[in-house]
Amino acid sequence: MMFPAILRGWQDLIRPEALKILLLGIALALGLLIALGVATIWLLGLLLPDTVNLPFWGPVTWVDAAAGWVAVAVFLFASIFLMAPVASIFTGFFLDDVAGMVEREHYPDLPPVKPLGLLETLGDTLKFFGVVIAANLVALMIYPFVIPFAPFLFLALNGYLLGREYFQMAAIRRMTRAEARALYERNKLTVWITGAIMAVPLSVPVLNLVVPVVGAAAFTHLFHDLARRQLAA
Repeated sequence: MMFPAILRGWQDLIRPEALKILLLGIALALGLLIALGVATIWLLGLLLPDTVNLPFWGPVTWVDAAAGWVAVAVFLFASIFLMAPVASIFTGFFLDDVAGMVEREHYPDLPPVKPLGLLETLGDTLKFFGVVIAANLVALMIYPFVIPFAPFLFLALNGYLLGREYFQMAAIRRMTRAEARALYERNKLTVWITGAIMAVPLSVPVLNLVVPVVGAAAFTHLFHDLARRQLAA
């Protein structure tokens, strides 16, 4: 059940609509990081004087230019680490579209659903990624004390968070929040293990960019598998 859902999620990644959402998230993240870099360099140019008089040296006229190059280097380095989480936040705004694509392709007999409102989607996305960032910051302080178990803690924590959020995102398209929560509680271990498997690529550069889209697709499949089993029981 878990592995077929994950495999189908990866297969759905190559669909044009999924690739479009993935590339849109990456493009928006790049745009934001570039805008922040340009704004920082511009601000440094305003705040730093054109000339600085140093003791035993005299006037130095290249301080603002040097600061600008340093800022560029810092942003390029920071972007390596910021690209994945920022792109994931932007991609998170479109996960409902990923679930809709999966249902149209694999479950065409389902009735249409009312899409979530922009404010509800925005609130859910920011709340989820806020919890993920906060939980992982706390975990970072714990990792040095449990070094041999740090990878397992990473997978367990992020597997729980990813599984809970992506599963309920797929479920509330077809159920009330209370019904989605009840289905999650009955299948918590399955959802958690699936989330842990999906968390593995989070530690791989570039590959971590696709996790939101693949995760949304995989958990949409998992939800329908579990809901169908519940009806058959």
